[in-house]
Amino acid sequence: MNQMLAPPKIEIIPQSAPFSEAQRSWLNGFFAGLLSTDGTKPLSAEQGAAVLQGPPVAGDDGEAPWHDQTMPIGDRMKLAEGRPLRRRMMAAMAQQDCGQCGYNCNDYSEAIADKAEARLNLCVPGGKETARMLKALHEELQKEPASRGAGAALSPATGDPAVGAEPGRSRDHPISATFISRRLLNKAGSQKETWHIDFDLSGCGLDYVVGDSFGVFARNELGLVDQIIALLGASHTAEVKGKTLREVLTEDVSLSPAPDTLFELLSFITGGAQREKARALAQGEDPDGDAARLDVMAALQKFSGVRPHPEAFVETLEPLQPRLYSISSSHNATPGKLSLTVDCVRYLVGKRKRLGVASTFLAERITPGEQVKVYVQKAHGFALPQDPKTPIIMIGPGTGVAPFRAFLLDRNATGAPGKNWLFFGHQRSDCDFFYSDELNAMKWTGLLARLSLAWSRDGDKKFYVQDRMREVGRDLWNWVAEGAHVYICGDAKRMAKDVERALVDIVAQFGARSTDEAVLFVGELKKKGRFQQDVY
Repeated sequence: MNQMLAPPKIEIIPQSAPFSEAQRSWLNGFFAGLLSTDGTKPLSAEQGAAVLQGPPVAGDDGEAPWHDQTMPIGDRMKLAEGRPLRRRMMAAMAQQDCGQCGYNCNDYSEAIADKAEARLNLCVPGGKETARMLKALHEELQKEPASRGAGAALSPATGDPAVGAEPGRSRDHPISATFISRRLLNKAGSQKETWHIDFDLSGCGLDYVVGDSFGVFARNELGLVDQIIALLGASHTAEVKGKTLREVLTEDVSLSPAPDTLFELLSFITGGAQREKARALAQGEDPDGDAARLDVMAALQKFSGVRPHPEAFVETLEPLQPRLYSISSSHNATPGKLSLTVDCVRYLVGKRKRLGVASTFLAERITPGEQVKVYVQKAHGFALPQDPKTPIIMIGPGTGVAPFRAFLLDRNATGAPGKNWLFFGHQRSDCDFFYSDELNAMKWTGLLARLSLAWSRDGDKKFYVQDRMREVGRDLWNWVAEGAHVYICGDAKRMAKDVERALVDIVAQFGARSTDEAVLFVGELKKKGRFQQDVY
């Protein structure tokens, strides 16, 4: 008897969707049957996603099913196959709409596609993967005519060229603000190092609204700069681009990760096996299994004895990008003052300590009274409700609490009557409870109607904010049913995905809906601006 071959497994619902494995498997089967083209042959995942998105809108090519911060770049590019070049460029972006590049993801891709933006390395969250993909797509672009003409004035970030030109309102037009102070938020015993940072904006006249982000132009650590100069065998005072080599390496260029162009240069000035190895690295290959760990200094050490000319060396390096942080203060509460909540990044690669450029700059290298180049990045779809009576639910573990501290301070300053509920979590309650005095006082006064806490290292079993959400799911659903807006801030790859999955489960359980109905409900919350995310 002939056996029937099992049909191929169809993956229409992506791994990043907020379902359990069993739910995702069922939905894949359901949609595979629903979207069958001839009654027997199901659509591919990409075709299914396209159908679910609906037909293209006139003048466009449909929505972007890849606009998901948790989706790997390979999956995004697969979903974008067959789309216009500008859409494939968008799929290469990090999908965070963070504004760090000076645009949102869609506008950055449009600017490149219209040949109005030549820089392909501005997507900081996307890193090398995005830059390499954009470079490949840009080669296709060179064969196409510009649709708006080279140099078309596409607006960075906001859609208004005048706003982009206003000092302090974009990365291309920063302004100087005064650093006031820092204080450590962790107590003894913590495995983390998180700082509250204050800036004085009164001298520059810059203001902001809660939900906005703050761009900081940091400087590289001098010890690292001097070690690189020593590896080059050059003088600190060698002139490069009208500055000393030390000034350029400190203020103007990124020293991590090592760019492909640096390896190209190294391949030109060396030979033999070293040349082949440098060529491989320049093409994105990993001959020794260490490519991901190579910053500029490690690259020079790997090709020790190869000493490029300082000017040629600097030309291969990427510009030092500003870093964006969620603002954790309210202009209405403390006019002229701006606060940040910053995790300090320090880690070991082998025996060498690596430092986060901006976080350690703010945590230890800048002194009170010093001027720093900064700008305010306007938020896109992350703001308090227009009606101050609307209740809000805020979910922000770790430094994700930053914008919610701002929300609470702002609602207090403006007398907004809407109820406020905060979910906060971290590792340990005794040393990682940021702003504990403030938050407990807000609870005591009634500004915080509820404060739900989750500590992942206090017990034998790890316990996160999404676990706390499920514990109080009935109450959370009641708030949502009453019209509450839901906000998430924090890690895009894990936390945000887990929180959204918990919200779907809560809607299904306490809102008497099936899983797919709950997914649609949460999707409607997003469309209506009632579910907003600031993730990174």
